[in-house]
Amino acid sequence: MANTSENTLCGIQLFANLPPEEVASLESRCKWTQYPAGAQILERENDNRDVYFVVDGSVRIVNYSTSGREIALATVEAGSYFGELSAVDGERRSANVVAVTNCTVATITPAVFSRLLVKHPTVAMHVLQRLASIVRVADDRIMDLNTLRAAQRVYVELTRLTDRDVAVPDLWVIRPMLSHREIASRASTTRETVARVLGQLAHAGVVERKSKALYIGDKERLERLAELSSPDGMVTPKTKAPSDMTVPD
Repeated sequence: MANTSENTLCGIQLFANLPPEEVASLESRCKWTQYPAGAQILERENDNRDVYFVVDGSVRIVNYSTSGREIALATVEAGSYFGELSAVDGERRSANVVAVTNCTVATITPAVFSRLLVKHPTVAMHVLQRLASIVRVADDRIMDLNTLRAAQRVYVELTRLTDRDVAVPDLWVIRPMLSHREIASRASTTRETVARVLGQLAHAGVVERKSKALYIGDKERLERLAELSSPDGMVTPKTKAPSDMTVPD
């Protein structure tokens, strides 16, 4: 890792409404670092309490199960930030952070971050809204893990990733398509399960892989598959799986 000369916080959303001189003052207090893709930025249980701002590139927040399986918690893109939990409560890091791409990161100390929150209520409100969003996402993940089987968590993750095609608004697509490992990490399952589910969906005409994109030919059907199970993981009497699709474990 190395320092960078591109020391600007202009693209950080948290500071969008701050006066330019305030942003400049923060820039002078930052430590600026570049990380190559794949580099470990933070480790779980580390006692570092700085707040990190992603100036360029993206990072992934992950944890690992006792068997070593990666569990993706979030991806933080350029313009956003991470590390605020430890800065607020003074506790150790709750997750690992890894660079997805080559990235530039600026850090400020918890003392500077605390003064910023006190001085600028709009910034404090933005952080509160972000923390509330983290809690809601965590609630959704807990519900998924307790009510859905592995294959259905893959269906759910695919529906979350799906968006309208920019070129053809009537089409639904995941672009770029994530690797099996990344989807497995998000859905808390294995790459083998993801490969099996995608293979079955392709065979049934629900999805089609083209280059670096996955086209969703039948979005409603994918959503139905994601909702097939009752809380105990069994197919509900009111909803039957399509005749040419099975719901794998």
